[in-house]
Amino acid sequence: MKRVFLTGASSGIGAALAQQYAQQGAQLALVARRADVLEQLRTSLPEPQRHRIYALDVTDHVALAAAAADFIAFTGGVDVVIANAGISQGTLTEYAEDLPVFERIVETNLLATVATFAPFVAHLRARAAEGNSDCRLVGIASVAGIRGLPGASAYSASKAAVISYCESLRVELHSSGVKVVTIVPGYIDTPMTQVNAYRMPFLMPAHKFAAAVVDCIAAGRSYRVIPWQMGVVAKLLRLLPNRLYDFAFSRAPHKARAGSEK
Repeated sequence: MKRVFLTGASSGIGAALAQQYAQQGAQLALVARRADVLEQLRTSLPEPQRHRIYALDVTDHVALAAAAADFIAFTGGVDVVIANAGISQGTLTEYAEDLPVFERIVETNLLATVATFAPFVAHLRARAAEGNSDCRLVGIASVAGIRGLPGASAYSASKAAVISYCESLRVELHSSGVKVVTIVPGYIDTPMTQVNAYRMPFLMPAHKFAAAVVDCIAAGRSYRVIPWQMGVVAKLLRLLPNRLYDFAFSRAPHKARAGSEK
């Protein structure tokens, strides 16, 4: 039975991953800010008494470490840690009032990923040394981290940093037996994307995305863009010269800034 510690579990990708793992018989730590929503999710899962909820903000690193310690004590060992918590908001550098938004996005998307993994690294190293081959640290990034998107500088920067951070961690843990998996979602049908007032190519239902993610984690894939069509787009974007990229994306629609929604 897999033991899975999952942040951002209350909705969207996190809730879909919780459903997918619970259906496979996993034991879950469900981490998010809203206790009532977490409890609703827990009771909707098979054998809800197996799962624990932790209502906290992932930017509270002390609370996050305490939750990690409690879940390890409760289960006797953890197999998979998924740093999924993330937020998105349009930002523009020219507006001073956007700086706190930028800071909050980086704190939630990047620093909380580090804080989520930190309490588990030694534990997973020890389990892997004992011959357990299913030890995983999983970072949820975004195709927005492949190249900077106009009007989404904070989100793009935070997700680019998640990709690079997970790559560094993967190399650091290469000989330990602990696999670091980087998942790069394209457009997934969740509350985060449902507010976007522009076309989202290859939009994927959350439950299908979650099934693909669980398979990638089990296989120990180092890096995967989902859906695969966005993986092709991502490769092309990496190859596009700056001059062409700038021309193509300079007029792309922007995600709404805080307080600017119509």
